[in-house]
Formats: sequence, structure tokens, C-alpha cells
Amino acid sequence: MVYERKVNYYETDGMRVVHHSNYIRFLEEARIFYMDKMGLPYGKMEEEGIMIPVLGVNCEYKHSAKFEDILEIDVKIKEYTSVRITMQYTVTNKTTGLLCLTGETKHCFTDENMKPVSLKKVKPYMHEIFSKEI
Repeated sequence: MVYERKVNYYETDGMRVVHHSNYIRFLEEARIFYMDKMGLPYGKMEEEGIMIPVLGVNCEYKHSAKFEDILEIDVKIKEYTSVRITMQYTVTNKTTGLLCLTGETKHCFTDENMKPVSLKKVKPYMHEIFSKEI
């Protein structure tokens, strides 16, 4: 699934190049968008007591993006168990056609007390939705 966004000025440095830390935010935006589209808005999951903390982030920066460039972030589920999920991302600069970044984020599912849970056991309907995306 592709999430598209325009680079804002405040996301750039003095050379109008996107600061590397902002790509992590872009990945989060894409992940939230993806979950909304698959019918599991993050806010709804939180209301039902499911949290999805980040366990790790891995990014390989390829080409810079600049102020006002349009980015396309292709996001998909790389791996899913009922306890953990790994999301995979490809960020392409639609303006230039260049690949900006490849990466992944790793997460687990927890209750409100940050205790790991199995969606298959505690929220079977959520487990079914995630399982269909693989």
C-alpha cells in the first residue's frame, strides 16, 4: 500500500534536505495509514487495550529528499505472528524518481501495562485481519 506525502520546510535542514530523523516519522505515518486502510485504526486498537510499541528500526538511506518533494512510501507487512509484527518500507521520491530509503520497523503487541499479548488469544478478530495481509 502506498502512502504519499509532501516534504515540509520544517522537516529539512539548512540545505533544504530532509533531516534523517524525519524518515522515522514518515514510516510511522505510513504505518498508521496502512492500519487505517486495513480496518484497524491505531486509536481503536488503543481503545481496546492493545498497544504496538516499537522494538527496532532499521533504515538504509539511498538518496536525499528536499523541501516540497513528494514522497511515496510503500508499506507492507513483512512478518506477522500473533505477538510480533515487522513492517517493511520503501520510500521513493516521486518528484525525482529516486529511491530514498529502504527500511523496516519491528513491533510487539502489548496490553496497557506493556505486557506482551497474543492477538490470536485476546483479540481474534484483529489477528484475522493481520493474518490476511501477509
